Amino acid sequence: MYRSGGPILRALITGIGGFAGSHLAEYLCGTSGIEVVGVLSPRGSTANVDAIGATVDLDRIDLHRVDLLDGDSVRALLDIVQPDQVYHLAARASVGASWQDPAATLHNNITAQVNILQALAESGARPRVLVVASAEEYGRVEAHDLPVDEETPLRPVNPYAVSKVAQDYMGLQYYLSHDLTIVRVRPFNHSGPRQDLGYVIPDFSSQIAQIEAGLQEPLLRVGNLDAERDLHDVRDTVRAYHLALEHGKAGEVYNVGGSQAYAIREVLDRLLALSRVAVNVEPDPERMRPSDVPRIVADCGKLERETGWAPAYSLDRTLHDTLEYWRERVQRARPTLTTH
Repeated sequence: MYRSGGPILRALITGIGGFAGSHLAEYLCGTSGIEVVGVLSPRGSTANVDAIGATVDLDRIDLHRVDLLDGDSVRALLDIVQPDQVYHLAARASVGASWQDPAATLHNNITAQVNILQALAESGARPRVLVVASAEEYGRVEAHDLPVDEETPLRPVNPYAVSKVAQDYMGLQYYLSHDLTIVRVRPFNHSGPRQDLGYVIPDFSSQIAQIEAGLQEPLLRVGNLDAERDLHDVRDTVRAYHLALEHGKAGEVYNVGGSQAYAIREVLDRLLALSRVAVNVEPDPERMRPSDVPRIVADCGKLERETGWAPAYSLDRTLHDTLEYWRERVQRARPTLTTH
């Protein structure tokens, strides 16, 4: 496709209704010369896509409901869309949920990607493809491994991480065996507005917002506060995805992170400092994971050297914006909650 001034690139985003997917759509819609096509699951919510309507003309996003576990449906989608870029973000992304149902996480994450890559291989189409793996693949890193670069051994310690190792190396395999133009990324912990519960920053933020609204006793229940995580903002993450796909080398893998580790206790303290009311803290055994990596921090030098990417959002900005998102969400839901 062409427009005055140059070609239009058609970018297909799987998982556009998810946390990172909606932010990626928002970012790409603000990038000239890119047409966005999004894939939602058959029963997936459009809430996150609707939420970006304040900054994006939603008519610019062409949405398709497709079951990525159905190979025929995937082939039909790719035949219709004929994308120049594919951002494969759709996945079961919760580590906690993967412990509860490992088979579903493995089946969903592996099969969906097989269907996409196999359809591209058989069709002869050669868009640039971004495979989103995860820093969870590194697993229980040793002290001498830090900071973690792309050559660090993979020691996955949860079912989600295993599914991401499979996606990661499947991307490499299809590059080597089918000459698909595939770039892989391993994002570290990223957060921000619209992230679901089940992750540390929205879990803390949602509880603080509920307490401020008088809908929860002033007691915040927490998991392991000693773990140290490399945290960065989702808005930096999706910019990294775009730069990696446009400027990264096919077949290569790139870490995406903040290059700084924060103890969860520090994250909590910074959020509590933003709270409008006093909050007590109590450990919750149900929030403890069966296996938790003590400390991880990223080396993102490869991505920075090859694409020019660097984080732009501070942790304090991420925490502020996430807490504000949950305050607004709690207030919107409050009439319903208070009728029970």
